[in-house]
Amino acid sequence: MKKQILLLATTFFCAHLIIAQSTNKTEIEKITSTLIDYIEGSTNGQPKRLKAAFHPNLNLYYIKEGELKIWSGKEYINDTEEGKPTGETGKIINIDYENDIAVAKVQISHPKNTPYIDYFMLTRIKGKWTIIHKMFTKRIDG
Repeated sequence: MKKQILLLATTFFCAHLIIAQSTNKTEIEKITSTLIDYIEGSTNGQPKRLKAAFHPNLNLYYIKEGELKIWSGKEYINDTEEGKPTGETGKIINIDYENDIAVAKVQISHPKNTPYIDYFMLTRIKGKWTIIHKMFTKRIDG
């Protein structure tokens, strides 16, 4: 009887772990999809994908000549020319999330320039992951 209870408890525990892992994977996949909309939209000249990835009130933050600069997401999308690839490529460096919030790091590279590093804050609104904040800088190796 003890073996049956132990087997049942072990089975239940393993099933619970599998369900928890598949839930995490699903959320990571959803976050990844939003980040890919950003990467593809930005590098391939697809403003509609950027609009799908960004919250309407998103701003982009960066430092220029020691000063904080703010660029509205709407202006960023408007500056993206439909069908005009930039020659850049992007890759997701990492994603971390808890419940309905996430942070992510993405690298955008151009063959002739120093890569940019983007840090994003995302939130899940009505089941959809949305970028609500972006900061970027040039990568400094060393």
